[in-house]
Amino acid sequence: MKKLRGANMDIDLATSEGEIEWQQDRCPWNEAEGTNAHKCAIKNVSICPYFCGIEYLDTVLCSYPHENPLEEGEE
Repeated sequence: MKKLRGANMDIDLATSEGEIEWQQDRCPWNEAEGTNAHKCAIKNVSICPYFCGIEYLDTVLCSYPHENPLEEGEE
């Protein structure tokens, strides 16, 4: 298996029930704030600070409400 970097994807857990045919969990950050504003990853725009990746098959890894343990940068 290869891990390929640089994917440019749209990933969210904020789609209304009637718009998709599969079960979708709600974003815990959106639930806590009563909104649909937060998205996991928006193509060409941003990545949520709690987004930790995708696991097979279409499972979002999320650290909310804790700091992202995979965050790179400041120590």
